[in-house]
Amino acid sequence: MKKNLLILDGISGISLGKEINESFLNHNVMTTYAASADLPHKSLYKLVSTAKKAIHRQILKEDYYRNPKITNNSINKLISETKPDLIVVIGFLYRFFDLYLIQDLQKKYGFKLYLYDTDTGNLFNHKRELLYFIKNELPLYEKIFSFSQATANLINKNKGLNCVYFPFGAKPIAKSKDPIKKEHDVLFVGSADMRRIFLLENLTPFNLVVYGSRWQRNKALISPQLNKQINTKSLWGTALHQELFKSKIILNITRSTFYGVETGINLRIFETLAAQGFLLTDHTQELADLFKIGEEIESYSSSEELLDKVTYYLANDEARNKIAQKGYDLFRQKYTWNSRIQELLKEFS
Repeated sequence: MKKNLLILDGISGISLGKEINESFLNHNVMTTYAASADLPHKSLYKLVSTAKKAIHRQILKEDYYRNPKITNNSINKLISETKPDLIVVIGFLYRFFDLYLIQDLQKKYGFKLYLYDTDTGNLFNHKRELLYFIKNELPLYEKIFSFSQATANLINKNKGLNCVYFPFGAKPIAKSKDPIKKEHDVLFVGSADMRRIFLLENLTPFNLVVYGSRWQRNKALISPQLNKQINTKSLWGTALHQELFKSKIILNITRSTFYGVETGINLRIFETLAAQGFLLTDHTQELADLFKIGEEIESYSSSEELLDKVTYYLANDEARNKIAQKGYDLFRQKYTWNSRIQELLKEFS
């Protein structure tokens, strides 16, 4: 593709946007990467935001207001210097940039806007913010690519927006040449959620390890046995990879809101496959459309089935390792970021 591309990464706290940028470069696309959060912030941002929110809610009676963090001059300067033909947004714009300014810059420079929607599902519990995002930001885009089929359906039914289902990928994770001891029976990495607490309580008899934030806030709801198995720190990058390698079963439990709308193809699935791990995750139709259940990954539909499958696969190393290998083979074939970006490039007009 002989076009100049700018990536605006709205979720730069994780490596997804950087890996996507690397894959564009691997396909010889002229790409500039910018983490939105790292651009110059407005002075006295928190103080001004508090005042503006009060004005918009109390005086203007607006349901939701967001004061963008980044100065207008910094995004104007970035676009004028890079002169992109296409801008690919990872996650969102509205928390960082004035959307009216983005529209003006689009008219001035003639670039096309595309969104990789990674975070709409995280707004399901925040209706006012979700409506703001759908109403004010999504119409700016030439096309929207969503990690979730359920979310894509929701977006497409709203004002005829152009959204396609585009599942995540991952970067292959290099494994040590030396044998790695499987120290954990079950690994779960993620922040606290009532559904997660409920399901994990059934697994306390095993060598279960939990990493993530916000568990302390829910300590009164968690049994002493489960509390002992929780590490209240987040895992990313190399530290996460090492824990994946050391675990017999990597457990994926989607948040209650995700599960409620029958979506669950999150990034953890592809990270696990990239690490040649055995994945046990919530069953959804989206999952069954992408993978052969029981051959490339495994799934569960209830707490009872989860307990049964953990028990079975811990007692059957051969069956577990066979599924992990087939899942990894499929990942190498279809779900590396290089493969996903090759598909994405076909969608750019």
